[in-house]
Amino acid sequence: MAAPVSVRVQREDFDLAAEVSALTRGRADIGAVVTFLGLCRDEAGSLDALELEHYPGMAEAEISRICHEAVQRFGLQAATAVHRFGRIEPGENIVLVLTASLHRQAAFDGANFIMDFLKTSAPFWKKEHRADGSAGDWVSAKDADDAARERWSR
Repeated sequence: MAAPVSVRVQREDFDLAAEVSALTRGRADIGAVVTFLGLCRDEAGSLDALELEHYPGMAEAEISRICHEAVQRFGLQAATAVHRFGRIEPGENIVLVLTASLHRQAAFDGANFIMDFLKTSAPFWKKEHRADGSAGDWVSAKDADDAARERWSR
């Protein structure tokens, strides 16, 4: 039986505890769950919000592909990824990745793998809204994100 993978891209916020409960409910085969929760930062007070856009359908398909690859590569029991879009203010949730496995290391590795590929492969774009009212920039990809992804091909 294939491990369950749940992927959602949504405007609404999500509840971390409810997502973990849904992932583990009725599962006595899970020995470890790793959670990664990404939040919007205020960038030292200069950021009013981020506006996240995505390519509908393609974003879900790419995140699903990434999660299924992690399940196969690390022998995960389950994986969940929830990514928000729209206007997100500092302190609000942006992304959640949950991985479940028999033992902790596979869950940690799976979560890192999913985030490294999600940051570089999923079709999302971020525009900054500045606290001073000035026009914000589109956020460029970071070399560090590409380097993190590349470590998985070694």
